[in-house]
Amino acid sequence: MLKYFLTLMLSLQLFPFGMQAQDHKEKFAENQIITAVNYYNDQKFQDAAVLLREVVRTVPENDAAHFYLGLSEFCMNHIENAEAELEEAVRLDSSNFWYRSRLAMVYSAAGKEELTLAMFEDLIRDFPDKYDLYYTLAELYQSQGMQEKALETLTQIETVFGSNDMTAVAKFDLMRKLGREDEGYEYLEEFNRTYSSPQVLSLLGDRQLSMYNDSLALAMYDEALDIDPSFTPAVLGKAETFRITRQYDRYFSLLRSFVDDDSVPAAGKCSYLNLLVRSADGHFMKSFGPQMDTLMDRCSEKYPKDSLVAVMTGIYYYAKGDGDRAESIFRENAMNWPQSEYAASTYVELLMYLQKWDALVEESRKAAARFPSEPAFWEYASLGEYNRGNYREVIDICGKVLDMAPEDSATVLNAYTTMGDMYYKTGEKKKAFKAYDKALKVNPDYVPVLNNYAYFLSLEKKQLKKAYAMSKKTVELEPQNSTYLDTFGWILYLQGKALEAKPFFKNAVMLYGGKESPVILDHYAEVLFALKEYDLAFLYWNQAKAINNGEIEDLENRISQRKREMKKESR
Repeated sequence: MLKYFLTLMLSLQLFPFGMQAQDHKEKFAENQIITAVNYYNDQKFQDAAVLLREVVRTVPENDAAHFYLGLSEFCMNHIENAEAELEEAVRLDSSNFWYRSRLAMVYSAAGKEELTLAMFEDLIRDFPDKYDLYYTLAELYQSQGMQEKALETLTQIETVFGSNDMTAVAKFDLMRKLGREDEGYEYLEEFNRTYSSPQVLSLLGDRQLSMYNDSLALAMYDEALDIDPSFTPAVLGKAETFRITRQYDRYFSLLRSFVDDDSVPAAGKCSYLNLLVRSADGHFMKSFGPQMDTLMDRCSEKYPKDSLVAVMTGIYYYAKGDGDRAESIFRENAMNWPQSEYAASTYVELLMYLQKWDALVEESRKAAARFPSEPAFWEYASLGEYNRGNYREVIDICGKVLDMAPEDSATVLNAYTTMGDMYYKTGEKKKAFKAYDKALKVNPDYVPVLNNYAYFLSLEKKQLKKAYAMSKKTVELEPQNSTYLDTFGWILYLQGKALEAKPFFKNAVMLYGGKESPVILDHYAEVLFALKEYDLAFLYWNQAKAINNGEIEDLENRISQRKREMKKESR
């Protein structure tokens, strides 16, 4: 509503003020207002306000000066000043529609709902022939949850101005929100007996389709298309009827016509095709893959440089498993729109999903150069360098990101977290812990840092009290995370508290997926071994050995060593 008001306001031209230039003051005021209005229409609001303040100082009873000063103040976002000036204009001339309607706008912007409603109710009372007021009032009622009042207002529109499909659909939507759906459909059927509306007919067709009355649904859609052959909801409703009744030849034929229809915008076609792909099951996609390919390719050929179409088609082929085709589409889209951040970001994101790390680094760095204010491209490059094993490059990129966005707490937190992880990988442990400390200054409860910091301290067997405090916080914040349970349990074990550690490992392995991690299984086995539960310990060591993929280098040697220790103890 505010946008609507502002559009009217900016286009408002000078109207008769009813002033008679009888003396020098009034002539001065008239000339100043004319100049100010020209400034206002050129969106030079400060210049207009300077002139108008002088007018209201010398001729305080000039309602037009207060009015335009209020509008200028509003456009400069000086809401309180705007409200005061417009209230004065209304006080001076309460019969002026424009003064009161703009004051209502300012009340709305100030969040004064009761005053806004009261003003519009009074306006409708005094200006009952102003059609748009009723819709604005209905929207206000809806925004404040007064659905019945909104419905009454729409009914009042029909009483004063007669029925139309816009009002009918609005009333129907309100009835559904009020839980009176059957009454709403009865209302639409009554409306349809008198008026012809493709929108209402399509809604009635949807109703029949939901009740599996396929023939009646088709009849409704066809009647709507007789009125408007390109009405998209009716076309898609008819297509959906063919799909549900397994008339697939007619279904895809109609969709091809839909894609070819110049009267339907590309965004509308993308919306439906995206919905179709998301809702279709594997059997449908397998059975009708060629037909779906045809629809997508046809859409791409019709809109070869439309970014929305390219992204839709690229995602479709990626979902099908054709990564190369998807990459080609996204790459071409990025080349077609070199100044589009969206086109660049969707391309590098796809490369990330495809795990094409070399290409990800190259394209992310190019995009970072084109869009220097967007740190996300450096973060993509960082991910690529990490997966290429270039940890020093990752650290350098984090430094760039910190320089770019020093006030963005989320970006700073992520950068210091990554730097801590990378420094640890490069063996620079002191630098790693300093980076973690900086990250925790940004967010003391950031569990990924708390966990990694605590775990690395435990590996060093240093500052175990500090590690315990950090790790304890992670399991309190995320008690179902097997990794965090493992860290906390391992720290307890290192503190000589194997019995206390056991339930954390048991939960991690038995309840929260820890059995998929050889490290967690190995740690649990060590705890069980310390508690002399040897059979169970070797059971978990065998499970760890079965899934160990080089993650634990000395696992088999340690298992053999533990077996020797157990035999010695049993003698």
